[in-house]
Amino acid sequence: MPPAPLSDRELDAYREQADRFIAELDEEFYLHYAGLKESFDLSPIYQRHRNLTEPDVVKTIGLSVNGGERIRELWRFACEGYLGELTREHAEKLAALESEIQVSVDGEEIPYRMLRPALANEADRGKRQQLDERANEILEEQMNPIHLDAVQAIQTAVRDLSFANYLELYRKALPSSALDDLAEQCRALLDSTEQLYEEAADRLFRSRVGVGLSEAQRWDVPRLFRAPEWDPMFPKDRMLPALEGTLEDLGIDLKSQSNVHLDLDERPNKTPRAFCAPIEIPDKVMLVIQPIGGPDDWRALFHEAGHTEHFANTSRNLAMEEKRLGDNAVTEGWAMLLQHLTDEPEWLTRRLDFPRPHDYAVEGATGLLYFVRRYCAKILYEVEFHVAEDVTTMRNRYVELLGEALKIEPTSANYLSDIDSGFYVSSYLRAWGFEAQLRAYLREKFGNRWFATRDAGALLRELWAEGQRLRAEEMLKEVTGFSLEMEAVGDRVREVLTRA
Repeated sequence: MPPAPLSDRELDAYREQADRFIAELDEEFYLHYAGLKESFDLSPIYQRHRNLTEPDVVKTIGLSVNGGERIRELWRFACEGYLGELTREHAEKLAALESEIQVSVDGEEIPYRMLRPALANEADRGKRQQLDERANEILEEQMNPIHLDAVQAIQTAVRDLSFANYLELYRKALPSSALDDLAEQCRALLDSTEQLYEEAADRLFRSRVGVGLSEAQRWDVPRLFRAPEWDPMFPKDRMLPALEGTLEDLGIDLKSQSNVHLDLDERPNKTPRAFCAPIEIPDKVMLVIQPIGGPDDWRALFHEAGHTEHFANTSRNLAMEEKRLGDNAVTEGWAMLLQHLTDEPEWLTRRLDFPRPHDYAVEGATGLLYFVRRYCAKILYEVEFHVAEDVTTMRNRYVELLGEALKIEPTSANYLSDIDSGFYVSSYLRAWGFEAQLRAYLREKFGNRWFATRDAGALLRELWAEGQRLRAEEMLKEVTGFSLEMEAVGDRVREVLTRA
């Protein structure tokens, strides 16, 4: 008997269980990474809720997709849960390898997960090259077979769901503005910013690494962005006061937000990087901090604070899909809006005794352009990758697309691991565009010091209350009257770099 669409009662029961499933995952994530729980026990949670992602359930929800955007979000959640369950064993194997492998370089044993920090902190180019080559050997020989098996399992599962390939599934799950139209905008942005990028990246490589862009290698990039000379400007004891003061300027008293729980305690197993866990939206949002200091730590804290304030101010009257699911470009956009304050010369002058704020802003704009161009190339690559019958033929295309965007040749070993599930690359790209255009609107409406005005804070809280009911494109249109344009990121960068 062919499957029938779920009734309204069945859909309500499904979304209620999905809400509990996501809450339990977020709580487990919080407990483990906050250092409150040694083990990371996802299997019991998945087992309790295994009926959510069974293939027949996915198909029956799919029959109801024409019922509206909320149903589409439920169906996408079911699809991603089904594919995630099929590849969970692969993820566990990869995580185990990453935690167990030690890399030997010049007699020194370095944990695999510490290779990137080691590259960033290593001043000797020859040693950096050795570290990079050893990391790629491990990725190629031990991890890529697992990655490849996972990709092939997903290809088979997508066909079982009656789609020709992964891209076609997501063409149903996402609007064209998040895939095909976005890819076209990214091609245009790569073209329009190429000379700007080449000049800015060349200057930064010469000053930081001692070689020009044409001579730079992939193992120089982590060193480029490490920038230890800026560490003293971002002390750990001023991180939280700076965040509290910034939010206070916007009319938000972080300490009095009873639904925001600041986890400030030091624990041996607590992750050093700030993170947000929205366990119950909006009633229990965890902001976890273990300050280390340095610009990267500050960026991470303000990024996660953007997520925190978004979820903490989300209206509890919204449907589950509008709080828990929806367009992640929205919450990533709010995170980036606060994160990029730490690159703003006027904010730096207001919050810190900062000697050369414009020089730092130029580095920040160059870094932003590097990553946006990288992600532009990634979405072009992923669109092609997910229609390939034999993905092993995509190695050279990966090197070609990313090498052309960055003018630095990547390793072909990354052709499988440098892909996030669910086309999350689209969320990041559109979040950068959303943030750039919203920032321009805030500056026009409230002035260059918009971040220090209560009226701007009131508008932000009003928009945060919408949760993820609207897509980034819809929210931007409602607020500014403009369509989301990736070229706005180029304009944002030009504004800073043309003053250099």
